[in-house]
Amino acid sequence: MSLWSLFQVASQVGGEILGDGSVVPSSLSMDTRTLQPGACFVALRADRDGHDFAAQAFEKGAGALLVDHPLDSDCPQLVVPDTLAALQRWGQTRLAAMRPTTVFGVTGSVGKTSTKELLAAAVGGWRTPGNRNNTLGLPEALATLPVGLGSAVLEMGMSTPGEIRRLTEIAPLDAGLITLVGTAHIENFPLGQQGVAEAKGELVAGLHQGGVWAHLAADRWCCWIADQPWARHAEALPVGDGQPFGWEGVESLGAAGEAFLLRTPQGAVPIRLQLPGEHQVRNAALAGALAIHLGFDPDQVARGLGTVTPEAGRGQLLVLAGGGTLLDETYNASSDSILACARTLLQLPGGEAVAVLGSMRELGPQAPRIHRETGAALKLLGVSRLWAYGDFAPHYAEGFGLRAMAFPDFEALRDDAAGLSAIPREARILVKGSRHWRAERVVEWFLSH
Repeated sequence: MSLWSLFQVASQVGGEILGDGSVVPSSLSMDTRTLQPGACFVALRADRDGHDFAAQAFEKGAGALLVDHPLDSDCPQLVVPDTLAALQRWGQTRLAAMRPTTVFGVTGSVGKTSTKELLAAAVGGWRTPGNRNNTLGLPEALATLPVGLGSAVLEMGMSTPGEIRRLTEIAPLDAGLITLVGTAHIENFPLGQQGVAEAKGELVAGLHQGGVWAHLAADRWCCWIADQPWARHAEALPVGDGQPFGWEGVESLGAAGEAFLLRTPQGAVPIRLQLPGEHQVRNAALAGALAIHLGFDPDQVARGLGTVTPEAGRGQLLVLAGGGTLLDETYNASSDSILACARTLLQLPGGEAVAVLGSMRELGPQAPRIHRETGAALKLLGVSRLWAYGDFAPHYAEGFGLRAMAFPDFEALRDDAAGLSAIPREARILVKGSRHWRAERVVEWFLSH
């Protein structure tokens, strides 16, 4: 990987170099807690001023600083008028200079990260690490983009209008994929789900002329996007029933994953996933269809899809020492994702199927209704008991009915005799919640008990 020195970065983003401009940062970091030696520390002005942490970054081994005024430090510095603008420009120009043959973008209300991993594996491409999917994390990742890539798969998230538009300005796309248009962040959109669809559709608007994007044929809001004048420069690839690309013959393998046939115009391709849940079949079908439509070898696509394994917080299945199993889906939560994960749980062998859920966030005035409907849908699916916590826990419980418990916060859920300690030892347990409620603490409790 031929990375840029501070001299080279300055030639792209402007600014003044103080100290050794030949230093080559190994990565970028905006957080001293996770900074690796040799990284360039980016001092952003947000709730806290990153410049206040520059000395700590240097002590932890930062090789350079990106700052908006000179600091009293022996660490080499690139001084720019605006560190956020410089960060975004750094990532943008690095991508332009090292442009892979095909740049993919992935967004959606649920399943973005898993689908990004599946698509990258299907095309044998580089992908943005973790969930670096916003206007900070994406350029941070792109700033050290490797040389000579055939494909790059970029996750693009949003919580307000315009964010994905900005991401596609930083990283123009050749192809894209929208997993689903749901209700996540709906409180930020006065037009409701249409507003969410418009924001997700910014990915399609950002495609090059003639670019291709995949979506579920059954997602009416994706179909709506495809009909908009601003989307007609790109080719929509619907995947599902009645379409040339789709999936069939799904077989649950329990904890081992899923098997299915990916239907293509050239014939069916057998796929075996290590990710459990039929929602992962849909994600894999979208990724596989887009890859094959763009000319990637079907056998390579099938092999790649089969290499992706669950990550902590995103479908990892844990066997508990005292008996029972736990499906760790703690990274975040929306109604669509909760119900998809509940279906996965019910496919697994084991004891009673129960759910432990933190409340969902950014749903606005519709939050009580959405929580009630989610609780009712869980009961209808066959989940036998529900433990809920957070500000909307009573609404989850109201929708679920009998055998639901509501707690104001994690501490009450943990300490009450009717809380976590009351869950049967042999149960199959789904744990999920918004990031605000840090549902991973529930997983930690089970692992330590």
